[in-house]
Amino acid sequence: MYLSRVTSFLAVALAAPWVVLPVATAIRARHSRSLDEEPADAPADAPLVSVVVPARNEARNIEACIRSALAAQYPRLEVIAVDDHSTDDTGAILRRIAEGDARLRVVSPPPLPPGWFGKQWACRTGAEAGSGDIIAFFDADTQQTPDLVPRAVNGMRSRQADLLTVAAWQEMESFWERMIQPVIFSMMLMHYGGTETVNGSRKETGKIANGQCIFVRREAYHAMGGHAAVKDKVAEDLALAQLYFRAGRRSFLVLGMHQLSTRMYTSLRELVDGWGKNIYAGGRDTAPFGAVGRLLYPVMLVSPGLGWLAPPVLLVLSQLGLLGHGVFVWSAIATGANLLWWLAVYALLGLSPVYALLHPLGAAVYIYIALRSIVRGKRVQWKERDYVVA
Repeated sequence: MYLSRVTSFLAVALAAPWVVLPVATAIRARHSRSLDEEPADAPADAPLVSVVVPARNEARNIEACIRSALAAQYPRLEVIAVDDHSTDDTGAILRRIAEGDARLRVVSPPPLPPGWFGKQWACRTGAEAGSGDIIAFFDADTQQTPDLVPRAVNGMRSRQADLLTVAAWQEMESFWERMIQPVIFSMMLMHYGGTETVNGSRKETGKIANGQCIFVRREAYHAMGGHAAVKDKVAEDLALAQLYFRAGRRSFLVLGMHQLSTRMYTSLRELVDGWGKNIYAGGRDTAPFGAVGRLLYPVMLVSPGLGWLAPPVLLVLSQLGLLGHGVFVWSAIATGANLLWWLAVYALLGLSPVYALLHPLGAAVYIYIALRSIVRGKRVQWKERDYVVA
């Protein structure tokens, strides 16, 4: 009896991280700031904003993105679409839209030079083609509401920001999107916290940006070396945030759930390939403790998925009598804590609680993506191009 009580006590103690971590994550995210707090009207002395949209084989998304950019309620705006040698109908769609709106210019970058990622090269080309005091980089799979640009400009002014990046609402329509995307973003939330945790971090590894939407002051952009400074980084947004921090520049992350939306991937294959290119090769730059952290990063990368998958698996095995009482107590507490977390996540997303019950499946696929990314190492393939990360 005494041994059973000791075992149960140890099991409860070992389950504490599964209870504490979700609570700590909620606390760190609770004071996040939003573009909703900024005025929706452009300032009287509105600066010219150059919107740059890099696009390679984005025929599925590009028209909705560009038309939403052109619909901005902002008096001084130019939109520059960079057709990055697309092999689909991206270029034709852009030229058709440009014929009806002089604010849109379509440019093509020179051939991709060695050592550059395609997105950074396209962003650099678009930035050089524009003349705005503020440059806004939008991914081609985003859609913006008309008040995004004025709110972001006002947000930059109120914060005296050199860089302002906006977190988007993630559209998730297919089964696999709803299983995997919440796992990825929950992991990121647990790592970084909310916007004010990121903005207040005094560590380079605590900084992050969302490459889907970044506003920069042209002066700061050129002073930092533009996208040339991060030309060989697979996660160029993360690298930009860290670069600005090291230089003492003012950068801020804000929520834009009502102003910006995106559907990043539409199929299981796209999810595996898309996240697989980033989470190891790019994520290593977020590892704490320098070289030691980077060495241990594969373990750190897989751990969240194991933390969500292992408890229900061990709970089932213990129920079958294959494991002892202590494992049953630990796995029951950890599984219950996980389930409460996922019920809260899917409730916030407005999705069925059934997905919360299936969270071990999402965790298992995430582990597969992470392991696949680790095996690939610094070798990255995206948009029919092969890269080696610095």
